[in-house]
Amino acid sequence: MKYAWFEEYATSKKGAYKEYKAEWEVDRYMIRDKMFAMHGNDVKGKEIITLKLDPMFGQFLREQYKGDIVPGYHMNKDHWNSVYVGGNVPDEVLRDMVDKSYDLILAGFSKIIQQEITNAA
Repeated sequence: MKYAWFEEYATSKKGAYKEYKAEWEVDRYMIRDKMFAMHGNDVKGKEIITLKLDPMFGQFLREQYKGDIVPGYHMNKDHWNSVYVGGNVPDEVLRDMVDKSYDLILAGFSKIIQQEITNAA
């Protein structure tokens, strides 16, 4: 895989874990019961990584990386974006997308749960 670091990086986030969702044939990266990233294939079998982003930032990235970053495959097209693993998205851009997706999902939890997650050993 082009982004061989992706799984280790995603699961290194506080409270993050990976689970396989058999019905979708994807690996999901979760915080508690909320997904912040997904790794699988599109309908044509092309490998993708899907992440949640602020809609304006996601649109900006889709324009910057036309064809390599597209609206989220089988997800809300405003909030989720899919990155084609075989494309030309630099590692640092994907890493930033992972960070932003994680932060968005974490921010959706109550302050108490956020503290539990971020203060966990």
